[in-house]
Order: sequence, then structure tokens, then C-alpha cells
Amino acid sequence: ITSRAPGIWRYLELLPVDAPPARSLAVGSTPLIAADRLGPTLGVDRLWIKDDTRNPSLSFKDRPAAIAAARAVEFGLPALACASTGNLAGATAAAAAAVGLPAYVFIPADLETAKVEHALSYGATVVPIDGTYDDVNRLCLEIADETGWGFININLRPFYAEGSKTLAYEIAESLGWRSPDVVVAPIASGAMFTRVARGFEELADIGLIERRPIRFVGGQAAGCAPVATAFEAGTDVIEPVREPDTIVRSLAIGNPADGPYAVELARSTGGSIEAIADHVTAAAIRDVA
Repeated sequence: ITSRAPGIWRYLELLPVDAPPARSLAVGSTPLIAADRLGPTLGVDRLWIKDDTRNPSLSFKDRPAAIAAARAVEFGLPALACASTGNLAGATAAAAAAVGLPAYVFIPADLETAKVEHALSYGATVVPIDGTYDDVNRLCLEIADETGWGFININLRPFYAEGSKTLAYEIAESLGWRSPDVVVAPIASGAMFTRVARGFEELADIGLIERRPIRFVGGQAAGCAPVATAFEAGTDVIEPVREPDTIVRSLAIGNPADGPYAVELARSTGGSIEAIADHVTAAAIRDVA
């Protein structure tokens, strides 16, 4: 692995693709930054931040989008599409442009203008839909059947979700092939949260890291926190949030597909899932900066 070029394809044998794509973006191998000043203010002796803003479209979504795009090409699909709260829109548009496929991005009509323009800048067709993300997702389920397009987070989802495992692979490699004690991550659909755990498990299975307990802590915006609510109630039954009310639009998924698995992961590892008020998030953005 370490003799290969940077990026997610250095872990090829652990990913659900037959071969690296002939064309793709330079995704992954982002820095793991030691937060030596922030850690002590939080009472944490050693704190690292995985900075996935260094990916081509500025978020971790480039990882799963790259896997889905590679499979779309292998399957001979005519277009790449997605339902998105924002970051996936840009990642899908960028990945499609890289592999030479047209991109169709379906978003809530009130999405932030900057995120819409981001997807448009890569040449995507952006389709605003009146309603929440969950409304958009239901519509895309129907469109996927009718068009035969590759919807990254619908009919390509089994491949798409596996891309987030590369976060775990890179963290372990950056720590000298060791696992961390605690992983803290945001939860929207719950796919990234659960696949990072799977990534560490796979590394232990093949002997690249020692198998050690890892505590998983997830965060959701209080204005759209169905997974945190289920965790607090001691159940894995996710009650959908019909009308999200938060500035953290990228996490505003009211009916998360992997919610029950996220609750199970947090509970089984001695972790938790927290509902965070928007003013706390705003302050944390400044603290991290």
C-alpha cells in the first residue's frame, strides 16, 4: 500500500471495484492534523482532525462518489445522478465530469446558492424540488427506475457507501497502522459513520492493525436529530423528522437509511450520539478554525 501513489485507489483490494478507473479525480490521502491547541481546551490529550476539505469538491463525499462513478462506468450506465443536501451534489457533478458522464443533481429548492453554483460549475444539470431532502429522495427512487441512470445514493448505494471506509484506512495509516481510541463523526444518513467502523474492522481482519476497542461518537443537528433521539430513548427505531430546522443543511436528513445501524454502533462501542444546537455548532466552527 505505502509504495503506491496517494489517493483512495492505493487500497484497491479493499474496495468494491474491479480495477482503478482510467480517469478519476485525485481523491483521498487528505491530512490528519494534530489539533494541539484545540485538544487541551476540550480536555483531550491527543486530538486529530481528518481534513477532508482537501478533496477536489471540498468534502468527504468525493470518496463514495468516486467509487460509485467507477462502478457506473463498469456497468455502462448512461448518466450519474443523486439526491443531495448539498455536498454530494458537488461531488457527484465533479466525479461525473472526471469520467465523462452527464450529471443530474436533485436538491431541495431552498438549498444554499453556493452549493447550487458549485454543482453547476462542473457542468451538472441541477433540478430543484419543492420539499425536504426526503421528498427529493422519494422522487429520485421513481426516476431511477424510469431512466436507468446511476443514482449514487440509490441504485449505486451499495458501492457508494463503501467509499467512506477509506477514511478509516487513511487514519490508521497516518497513525502508523494503529487505530484511534475514539472516533467522532457527523451523522446524516449514517452511512459514513458505520462504514468507518467497518474499515477499521477490515484492517484488523487482515492483520494490518491490532484489534482494539474503538468508541464511536456521532453528532447531529438538534433541529434534525432522529438518530440522536433514538439513541437517547434507548431504541433503534428511527422516528422521521418531517420538517428539519437547522443551519446544518448537509446533515438534515429526516429519515436516515443507516440510522438504526448508527445507533447500534454507538451503543455497542460505549459511545453516544449527540444532538447539537446550532449556536454550539457555530461556536465550534470558530474554535476549529
